[in-house]
Amino acid sequence: MTCWYQSGFKKSENMKQHIFPAIKLTVLSFFLVSVLYPFLIWSIAQVAPAHGEGETVMINNKPVGYEKEGQLFNEDKYFWGRPSAVNYNAAVSGGSNKGPTNNDYLKEVAARTDTFIAHNPGILKQQVPSDLVTASGSGLDPDISPDAAYLQIKRIANSRNLSEAAIRGLVDKHVEGPLVGLFGTSSVNVLYLNIALDNMK
Repeated sequence: MTCWYQSGFKKSENMKQHIFPAIKLTVLSFFLVSVLYPFLIWSIAQVAPAHGEGETVMINNKPVGYEKEGQLFNEDKYFWGRPSAVNYNAAVSGGSNKGPTNNDYLKEVAARTDTFIAHNPGILKQQVPSDLVTASGSGLDPDISPDAAYLQIKRIANSRNLSEAAIRGLVDKHVEGPLVGLFGTSSVNVLYLNIALDNMK
C-alpha cells in the first residue's frame, strides 16, 4: 500500500525530472530563435551592400527594379524570366506547393510551354529549359540559365531588327559563373540583361 505522502513525493520528483527541464528548454529556444538568431541575421545584413534592404536598380535616377527580385517581362523584344507562382509579389513570396504529378500543375506548365513556343517558332517542346516554364520556390527568382537566354535570341533579334550575333555577344557578357567557381550554376540576371538590351545601338 502506497501512502499519500509517497505518492505526492513521486509527483514532485516527476515534475523536477520532466516539467522543469521542458520549461528551461522552451525559454532557451525562445531566446535563441526570437532574439539571438534575428540579431545575428540583422548584424550580417548591416555589412551587405544595401544593409539588408533590396538592392534597387536605378536608370536616370529612377528605380526600374531590384537586383535580386524577378519581374514580369512578356514582350517579344525582351528576355523572359522565370514564371512566378505569386505574380512577382515579394510580400507573399512563395511557390505553388503543387507536386510534379499534380494535374493542375502539369496543365499550367504545359500552357507556359505552349505560350513560349508560340512566341519562339521553330523551337521544340523538349528544347524549352525547365526554368522558363516552372516557378522557383520563392516565386521571385531574378535569374535564368544561360541556355534559357540563348534560346530567346532569335525572337529578340527579329523583334528589334538586330543581328543574332550581337545579342548572343550581349548574353555572353552577362553570364555569371558559379559562386567562387564552385557553388551553384551559371546564371543570367534578366533585369540587367534587358537593361543592356535597351542600351544597344
